[in-house]
Amino acid sequence: MFGPLDAILTTEVLGVILVKYLLVGLVLANMATRILAYKRNVNEADDDDVETASRHPLHTASTIVLILTTFYYATYAPHGGVVLTMLVLGMFLTDFFEFETRSVDLRNDGQVRRPNGALTASLFVLAYATFQLANEFDVFVDTLSQII
Repeated sequence: MFGPLDAILTTEVLGVILVKYLLVGLVLANMATRILAYKRNVNEADDDDVETASRHPLHTASTIVLILTTFYYATYAPHGGVVLTMLVLGMFLTDFFEFETRSVDLRNDGQVRRPNGALTASLFVLAYATFQLANEFDVFVDTLSQII
């Protein structure tokens, strides 16, 4: 459907398509950039002349790439892709509203709250993306079938 993009992202590495590795890596990168964005907002809170929090460009870029990659994955694996897309969109909404909360906190009292909700949502996304990745390994599937 996407031509060269399909040829690259659906190649198998150790028996698993590349896009699944990419999704796990993007979720981890998004979590790291969220921490960078939070530290930037804390530093902005120390400045007295700042009126509102600013968005970190790396975090914005990693979020956009993660959303687009999950949309692509939904075209390849409809069930897992739709579930992962819903989790990622929930994480995005949580992150968006927590950023607005940090902006309000910055304007009011200078204390910036941690993004606990977005980090929790990220853990759910990471868990499901890792499950999608690990589900393809024969050792994981065989062990799970023996347990059940």
